[in-house]
Order: sequence, then C-alpha cells, then structure tokens
Amino acid sequence: MQKIVPCLWFDGDAEAAAQFYVSVFPAPSLDRVLQSPADTPSGPAGQVLTVEFTLAGAKYMGLNGGPQHPFTEAVSFQIYCDDQSEVDRLWAALADGGSEVASGWLKDRWGLSWQIFPARLIELLNDPNPERARRVQEAMMKMVKIDIAEIERAAKG
Repeated sequence: MQKIVPCLWFDGDAEAAAQFYVSVFPAPSLDRVLQSPADTPSGPAGQVLTVEFTLAGAKYMGLNGGPQHPFTEAVSFQIYCDDQSEVDRLWAALADGGSEVASGWLKDRWGLSWQIFPARLIELLNDPNPERARRVQEAMMKMVKIDIAEIERAAKG
C-alpha cells in the first residue's frame, strides 16, 4: 500500500480530470469514485466528492473542494521521459487547454503544473564536466518544451 497519496484539489471537476489523466499516462486506472453522503461546503449530497486513480503505478486522489484553493507552481509533478516522442506526446496532451511555461514546465487545463523532462537532460545537467553541464542548462533555459537533440548539441559544444 502506498503510504503517501497526493490529494489534488479541484473545483467540481475532479472526475473529469482523473479521466483525462488516466487517458494520458501509462499503467492507469480509475479506482474509485465517492459520492458525498451529505451536503458539504463544496456541494450537495450525491455529488462526486473524491476520485481515486492510479498513474504509472502511483495513487492519487482528486477532491472536489471548491474554488478556494487553486493550484500554484509551488507544487508540480515531474515526468521523466525516455525519448523525444514521449516528451512530445505528453507535452501535447497536457498542454492542450493549458499553457506552456518555460524550461520543460507547463500548466494543464486545471492549472496543475507539470515538468516534462527527458531523463537524458537530468544526466547531462549532472555531468561531471561543469562546462558541459553549464551549456546544457543554458540551452534548456532558452526552451519551452525540451528538445533532446538540442541539449545533446549544447553538451557537445
């Protein structure tokens, strides 16, 4: 059992968000939808209160808590990608209806922040050659969506 489960606060559309996320990520499942047994400040009895779902083996909960607490960049989810096609696919899906930010960051249509990083970028940023790592970081800072070929070119100088 996963001991820590992120709870994501939505304004009435937790179920729609969960359905979207399970359509985008590997190893997904929509595990449980709980309808509120009583009226709450965010809605009447019978309305969807929480949605439990799994993405890439990790459990999440969506809570229909109301408009009081929108997402901010203070919390984001990093996605490590194996190749450019995975970066491109996830970027297109998550940015649709949201906004592209910078350096691999975007916000989805609910305002949740995601960092879509190729694993190769992390390797190059941790390169033992500080000059090589600096060139990679400088190249990354000029990008919105990360381009693996471009960061490889930067690493080579």
